Amino acid sequence: MNIHKHMEAIFVVTLVVVSTGTFALDSVREADAERSTSVARDGAAADPRAIVVRAPTLPQRA
Repeated sequence: MNIHKHMEAIFVVTLVVVSTGTFALDSVREADAERSTSVARDGAAADPRAIVVRAPTLPQRA
């Protein structure tokens, strides 16, 4: 019974730590979003080009 209480406590503490870290990481990403969009817009290519990728085919037997 004591093991179950410890496992529950570890689960709750882990859940709190992960939730707090997620909120902190999201707030950092929002703060950097304005800077990264302006940098991406400045560095955008003048001529956008389409890239066509052909799937590999199996060799044909005669």
